[in-house]
Amino acid sequence: MKTSIHTRQAPAAIGPYSQAVEQHGLVFCSGQVGLDPASGALVEGGIEFETRRVLQNLGEVLAAAGLDFVDVVKTTVFMIDLAEFEIVNRVYAEHFDPPYPARSTVQVAALPRHARIEIDAIALKRD
Repeated sequence: MKTSIHTRQAPAAIGPYSQAVEQHGLVFCSGQVGLDPASGALVEGGIEFETRRVLQNLGEVLAAAGLDFVDVVKTTVFMIDLAEFEIVNRVYAEHFDPPYPARSTVQVAALPRHARIEIDAIALKRD
């Protein structure tokens, strides 16, 4: 049985999907962009600020599931400009410790709300 996970500490879904879904001990977190959950606006300041907000939002969704970044086993990073990867990688590394989750990073043509980055995650609940 799958369970929807929701928190007001992260932006509300902007379509017909859940912030995360749990099934059989796995938590599948939908992609987060750099929206401020209070205002619904994309944070300003460029890729570093967006990446920090994305990871803060993702952390809130994980917390709503009783998890943290240490429980993440896989992420996917979507970026509109891979030339900004070094900045994203530095901020990303501040949130994860070894052993790092598996990760894919892809450049895309566009993201919702004109975001520069989106990150989704899969986490595993501890016994």
